Amino acid sequence: MRKWRYVRSGACSPAYNMAADEAIMMAVGAGEAPATLRFFGWSPATLSIGYFQKAADEVRLDEVKARGIGFVRRPTGGRAVLHDAELTYSIVVPERYPGLPTSVTESYRVLSEGLVHGFRALSLDASMVSLASEEEKAKYATAGSAACFDSPSWYELVVDGRKVAGSAQVRQHGAVLQHGSILLDIDVGLLFELLQFRSERLRERLAADFAGKAAAINGLRAARGLPPVGVPEAEEAFASGWAQALDVELAPADLTAAEEAAAARLAAGKYGSDEWNLRR
Repeated sequence: MRKWRYVRSGACSPAYNMAADEAIMMAVGAGEAPATLRFFGWSPATLSIGYFQKAADEVRLDEVKARGIGFVRRPTGGRAVLHDAELTYSIVVPERYPGLPTSVTESYRVLSEGLVHGFRALSLDASMVSLASEEEKAKYATAGSAACFDSPSWYELVVDGRKVAGSAQVRQHGAVLQHGSILLDIDVGLLFELLQFRSERLRERLAADFAGKAAAINGLRAARGLPPVGVPEAEEAFASGWAQALDVELAPADLTAAEEAAAARLAAGKYGSDEWNLRR
């Protein structure tokens, strides 16, 4: 059984969160740190956008600022996510980790198995989406907003046909980083107030459509007569889920001094800068 590092960062700034993920990726790729599972939160609540999104075209930046919401561009693709009442995870493994497929899609499948086990530990029968058939593609088709949870991609997680976790992946520095959002609760109205639309009517229509396609853990548990869970319970469930799915032992630890120094540099010079966050 391989041993992974298990890091619980707590709530951190948006720039630090993305910088820490990259710092870990650099260390793991260089052989200076083991494969790592990290859980973290956000202070303040933050809107993150994917690497390829156009901030000025898709986000109401003045509204984000006025509401005291943080803002950061991820190094990974995908669409906008409002990080608030959620558990955020990141997994970093060497690019040639034993048993990890070389294709992005298939490596998603392997690394996301822990999510399936975690949701089931919380009494939610999650499954991975396969978009192999036209029927499945039509089932999860969307009118198209800038929001990540608008529709699932290959091997993302659904419960009762609704997306419950959004993940993205990047390969750099000789390592694979997959990180994602596991919703405990969701404020659809706030999310859609932060995004750009051609009209208020379109905003309202897409928000209503989104609410039928995305779900959060506590809403799903409430529908089953189950009590809500908080971050500690979610961390326990998903940590156990990944340990079981990937047959690894999780060893609690912190980032190294070198990783923390790299994260501080990246937070100040990259993820905390308009040059990065508003570049497109």
